[in-house]
Amino acid sequence: MPPLEIGITRTLIVAGAIASRDYQDVHHDPELARRKGSPDIFMNILTTNGLVGRYITDHFGPHAVLRKVAVRLGAPNHPGDTMVLTGTVEEVSGDTATVRVVGANGVGRHVTATVTVTLPAGGAG
Repeated sequence: MPPLEIGITRTLIVAGAIASRDYQDVHHDPELARRKGSPDIFMNILTTNGLVGRYITDHFGPHAVLRKVAVRLGAPNHPGDTMVLTGTVEEVSGDTATVRVVGANGVGRHVTATVTVTLPAGGAG
């Protein structure tokens, strides 16, 4: 699958946290994040999960149905990072595919995910 570059902005991090009702200070308050040992605020797992889902539906089309998304976080996404998502289709069975997604930033691997997606009759959008 082609890579998707996502610029990690302060707005993306804060908006994702608010949208997912994650009010932990490390996702919106730089000073409190620093006091807790982080160099800045960082993206929450729910935003990462949403971006992985977007990557899959951007590729397979808007009618693709995400059946299972298993996400493991690694290096945090901070403002100013660029995360590059890449994907490999590992298995296809009928109308269902299993895709391995990796998202990396300048520090290392931010996310590793396995996504099970079902395509509507007629295939990708």
